[in-house]
Amino acid sequence: MLSCGRFVGRLPKLTRHSHANHFSRPLKYIGIVSVNNLWYSSNASDKKTYKPPGTTIKPEECVPKSRYSQPQRTVPTCESRPNASCPPSCYEACEEPADSPKSNNKPPSPPYWKILVALLIAGATIYAISSTLSSAKKSEFQKDVSKRKKDGRRHRRLLDKNKSPPNSTFIPKEVQYLLIGGGTAAFSAFRSIKSRDPKAKVLVVTEENDFPYMRPPLSKELWYNTDRKISAELFFRQWNGTQRSIFYEPAEFYSQVNNLVESDKGGVAVATGWKVTKIDVQNKTVTLDDGYELKYEKCLIATGASPKNLPVFESIDDELKDKIITFRTKEDFLDLEDSVHNPKYKNIVIIGGGFLGSELACSLARNLPEDKKVYQVYKEKFIMDQVLPQYLSEWATKKAMLEGVQCIPSSEVEDYSYINGKMSLVLSGNHIVYADQVIVAVGVEPNTELATVSHLETDPDIGGFLVNAELEARSNLWVAGDAACFYDIRLGRRRVEHHDHAVVSGRLAGENMTGAGKPYLHQSMFWSDLGPEVGYEAIGIVDSSLPTVGVFAKASESNVSTMPTSNSNETTHSVQSSIKSGTVSETVESSDQAASSTETDKSECDDKNTITEEPKKHDDFGKGVIFYLRDDIVVGIVLWNIFNRMSIARQVLARGAKYDDLNEVAKLFTIHDD
Repeated sequence: MLSCGRFVGRLPKLTRHSHANHFSRPLKYIGIVSVNNLWYSSNASDKKTYKPPGTTIKPEECVPKSRYSQPQRTVPTCESRPNASCPPSCYEACEEPADSPKSNNKPPSPPYWKILVALLIAGATIYAISSTLSSAKKSEFQKDVSKRKKDGRRHRRLLDKNKSPPNSTFIPKEVQYLLIGGGTAAFSAFRSIKSRDPKAKVLVVTEENDFPYMRPPLSKELWYNTDRKISAELFFRQWNGTQRSIFYEPAEFYSQVNNLVESDKGGVAVATGWKVTKIDVQNKTVTLDDGYELKYEKCLIATGASPKNLPVFESIDDELKDKIITFRTKEDFLDLEDSVHNPKYKNIVIIGGGFLGSELACSLARNLPEDKKVYQVYKEKFIMDQVLPQYLSEWATKKAMLEGVQCIPSSEVEDYSYINGKMSLVLSGNHIVYADQVIVAVGVEPNTELATVSHLETDPDIGGFLVNAELEARSNLWVAGDAACFYDIRLGRRRVEHHDHAVVSGRLAGENMTGAGKPYLHQSMFWSDLGPEVGYEAIGIVDSSLPTVGVFAKASESNVSTMPTSNSNETTHSVQSSIKSGTVSETVESSDQAASSTETDKSECDDKNTITEEPKKHDDFGKGVIFYLRDDIVVGIVLWNIFNRMSIARQVLARGAKYDDLNEVAKLFTIHDD
């Protein structure tokens, strides 16, 4: 007997062998004949379909059949005996016509022809349906790819935060160490805690969906990958040539949140997607965004900072939110990488002339195809104008232009328009720039939302939670990273927004949470790259509004005596002095105090002859040291294309002394040796 209902239920077993390439497709076949159980014999239901080695089977096939499969139709008693037939009432119950011809005298012949017909019908139908579904699947896949190319970035950026654990009941009611924030400062803190207290139990609560990772490669090394697959996996090549992930530790390093308290060896657990909304300092409890309360013994605030946006972009339409973005997270990097490699995106506009904007502009201009243009719009006269002295920022701007950056100085975005899928920016002076992608890189602001509800003090001028030299805001509560406004016993009250400061302050906070009681003494550094030919490291207060003295290495022709050069005007004068045979240095002093020109001491050359000449306006500042002065004391140092000298810079800064001749101090850095 053939039953359509049985055929529908049994077809997946047939198709699993007929079309191996469609194993994973959730097909719905209707009206197809199954030949697994044509005979209603007592042994048919017990036989298992043969599966060749390596065949993937369904989970339900690994358990007793009655658990998942549909119950078999009970064979009527009248039909179980040979040469038997059923009365009409039974056939009606079996969905067969009552007047169907039945043989009462002849034994049934073997139904081989039925099996053959069933196989032919099944094969033809399977092929037809598979082809149809394959075509539909391909069409659907192409549409999905197209949609993801168009909306994938928006989907990734606006994706709801997935909480892990999904419910606060899995979060312990009390922890030994609680870290609020999951960035570099938190990572550095829990490493410091575990090094001093190996059995410490540390819980990290972060709003992000990821474990702690480093941010500098997002605007630097990741863009140098020639293989996009490597970039998609967030791997980059370090300065020593080795590859590594931006994540500090693999997922296996961390403990499960619900097992943290029971662990005898301690551990570090990360609750992702969760937000702390309030801190009760007196009772040492925090409240999560679902109202769950959690007690702590020691707590660290490491909430970091959020990127600023321009007022003109704060109320943009949803359709533009993937075209005008800020840049802070790994999702922002993946979004931007999708955009810049989109063949339809020709004009990339970066707004901002600081560290991030300049790094991104140079990285993109150097690594993107020639048919794409990278514009950098900034309100200053030159890039890095608020950090570097003007002569050096001008030189750096020209280097960026040589990398391919289209610089638009002294400009701000006043308005924008979006017509027929085309976006244009209206700059000051009514200058129009067409843009397919806009990246806003105009600085960050510390995340201090907890301050008001938790009754914590913030600095009204430079922002951030106010902490002492030990980074402590209140009893058993510390702050580290971008959100900390700390007291530097050498340089005064500061707030630093750099990676190394997050490392240093996080490490110090972790030590003090375990009872060290150390003040902030070790000066953090920062670094930046403007293409492959310009890189610099800096330490201390680096502010272009301060007076500076720069000493730069210059190559000279052999057997030519070094001649001192002096020039005086309102802002700069330079002098060359012999440092070693075959090389000379150029000292450039800069001050914002417009005053009468000062006269510099002229060093004597070997033949005691001096020649005075005008310096070149655009000289080669390829390598050197820049000292930043406050009350004639060095408070900041930039090592321009000089590396592995940071320990010397820290020593100079730690002395806090006045120097009569910074040329002599510059010799400590051996700027001619690299």
